[in-house]
Amino acid sequence: MATEWEGKSRGTVFGYRIFVFFMQKFGVVSAYFILCFVAAYYCLFALDSSKSIYYYFRKRRGYSFLKSIISIYKNYYVFGKTIIDKVAISSGLRDYFTYQFDGVELLEEALRKKKGGILISAHVGNFEIAEHFFGELEGYASINLLTTDVEHTAIKEYLESITGKSKIKLILIKEDLSHIFEINAALARNELVCITGDRYVKGAKFMQHDLLGESAQFPAGPFVLASRLRVPVLFVYVMKETNKHYHLYTREAHSQHRDAIGLLDEYTKSVTWILEKYPLQWFNYFDFWKTENES
Repeated sequence: MATEWEGKSRGTVFGYRIFVFFMQKFGVVSAYFILCFVAAYYCLFALDSSKSIYYYFRKRRGYSFLKSIISIYKNYYVFGKTIIDKVAISSGLRDYFTYQFDGVELLEEALRKKKGGILISAHVGNFEIAEHFFGELEGYASINLLTTDVEHTAIKEYLESITGKSKIKLILIKEDLSHIFEINAALARNELVCITGDRYVKGAKFMQHDLLGESAQFPAGPFVLASRLRVPVLFVYVMKETNKHYHLYTREAHSQHRDAIGLLDEYTKSVTWILEKYPLQWFNYFDFWKTENES
């Protein structure tokens, strides 16, 4: 099993081209149909990620063996749908979907303070379409995404040729910590900075905490940084509910200044809560809990 997150996702440009072709010619539902076979392929041949997600369902959610196997397929299928939806929404089909805002007043209140805000999310749901939600906020703010930028460049370039360049600005994590200055500059412009808190990269500083009843390693950076900056900190998730409906959740963090451990505790409780509502939308396809020897 892949014990560490390698910093990039699966997929090829050719695979994306197939989905985009069917979506453009026959609609989003046709792309979903093709996805039925792709999800089955991943169940059979993406063994490392299938083992990881099996552990999540079997050990962390307590599903039976059969339900866990079925849930692996459903998980791949939902994940594929979120990718198709992202392309569809970004290429002009936003009105094909409906959206529900839950806690949007917290985002608007943060912007009114003129300090910007830190958004901590996770690899659940479909956060990448969040910019299409935030465009409707009172006092719209730009989004900055803190990233290692190690995703497949060819896929990025192809998708941008279809959808146009995303309005989300990237802040690259650098060894000299110069990204800290970029974050502070974005906050000074009353912009939002989004960080994911659930993927620890080997060699980086980490913090240990329980999630779903088992200890795991979390990147220390997001929680240390967010706890030290005197700006609003919010947990944000965009979850797929039906083929055509998304639900954005925003919840406020209440930990004390410089209390990174307290912030991580709030975060893990928040992620646990969202996974209770959407158990199929956990998209960390590596040995998150470092338990590769368990069956």
